[in-house]
Amino acid sequence: MQPKGIFVGLSTIDIIYTVSEHPAPNTKIAAQSQQIFVGGPATNAAVTFAFLGGSTTLMTPSGNNPLAAMISEECKLFGIDLVDLARNSHEPPPISSVWVDAEGQRSVVSANSSVRQIPPATVDHACLASATILMVDGHAMQACQAWAEAARSAGIAVVLDGGSWKPGTDVLLKSVDIAICSADFLPPGCTAESNVIDYLHAAGVQMIAITHGASPIQYLSKAGSGLIEVPLFEAVDTTGAGDILHGSFCFYYAVGRDFAEALRKAAAIASESCRYRGTRQWMQMPRS
Repeated sequence: MQPKGIFVGLSTIDIIYTVSEHPAPNTKIAAQSQQIFVGGPATNAAVTFAFLGGSTTLMTPSGNNPLAAMISEECKLFGIDLVDLARNSHEPPPISSVWVDAEGQRSVVSANSSVRQIPPATVDHACLASATILMVDGHAMQACQAWAEAARSAGIAVVLDGGSWKPGTDVLLKSVDIAICSADFLPPGCTAESNVIDYLHAAGVQMIAITHGASPIQYLSKAGSGLIEVPLFEAVDTTGAGDILHGSFCFYYAVGRDFAEALRKAAAIASESCRYRGTRQWMQMPRS
């Protein structure tokens, strides 16, 4: 049975420059290459979920600005149903400038959904009824909270992409079953990873994973805990690897893999994506 995933959160326009080194202050350098992609945590995860074979819906503030056409075209390309949370807005979508150096390390300057006026979202319960899994990234927070609460009430697994702590995350956590967080995700008063795990448990999150880039993923659930090794490849570009991990995890968990195995398969795909430039090129290459 084809899993259906709903992804709620941010879409951006990403301009990725390949540079020999990151520019120093008050300097100007020439890029070796330039690529333009549709990005954002929820969007990259939705594209990955769709690419792996899932039926996919993306809830995101897109709007009527000419740049937003890139978002709708990307969704059409991957067969994703787009629900525009800002359909009457003429504001441009957030734009990210990404520099990737010769070692595959990236620097990002980005605006997120906090710079836009987004009307309150309502939940389409007919859409939700057929869903297998729902992921929220904490951007467009009111929409994330509303959809997560409705999904939790309907018995649908809710996954949080915890890239960083955002205002309203404390309320959102009440509806989260699975939190996959970066090492930068620090709730109030938390200074160590053990504090973060305790905080998430106290909020009712049942399954927790904390990622550390190329280092092992720490995970914890009622079924067990441990570390998941991340396969090592020579990194060309790490842009979007975390988003790809979240989308892959949602797919494999939705088709019935247990928590640890879904994380393991997702880590392998995210790591492989770093062998190629941008966030889509890995999809065109044969698997090793």
